[in-house]
Amino acid sequence: MRIYTRTGDDGTTSLFGGQRLNKDDMRIEAYGTLDELNAAMGALCSSDGFINDASGVTWLQKLQSDVFTLGSHLATTDEAMVKHLPAIPVGRIQEMEDWMDTVNQSLPDLKNFLLPGGHPAISACHICRVTCRRAERRVITLARDAEVPEGILPYLNRLSDVFFMWSRQLHTALNVDEIPWKSEN
Repeated sequence: MRIYTRTGDDGTTSLFGGQRLNKDDMRIEAYGTLDELNAAMGALCSSDGFINDASGVTWLQKLQSDVFTLGSHLATTDEAMVKHLPAIPVGRIQEMEDWMDTVNQSLPDLKNFLLPGGHPAISACHICRVTCRRAERRVITLARDAEVPEGILPYLNRLSDVFFMWSRQLHTALNVDEIPWKSEN
């Protein structure tokens, strides 16, 4: 099977169901940013300092699958096609909150804003976090003019928080000091 179709050479792409849109349409921008997030999550998953955490890798891959599901819903406007998609994993929002509450209990109190860094895996968490926030902003923009399936925005909002907490957890697990932000003024 060829990977290229040449159908996008005119600057359009096809949604699930066949509708064609310009590649810079906000719908494409929204699910394209989710695709970027998924790639960043893959980089985090395979980074040194993370790859040896089997349960973390398993959970991150589950979250990656969720992000792919969210993107598939954004790539589908044909109601007849939606029934072929996996359900939006709204139950995972509570799982993420429970996980963050558990992790937070083992971390020092947060007294400063933190600078991303200290270890490649920690930086990868922050790249995931900011990419997730950008995806959330793109979905919000899309929602101004189009229907966005319920559950996508709360999921993305919580997921970005998960990456922040994961970065803090990695600071502890890797014995790397957090880097507090200090104003130079």
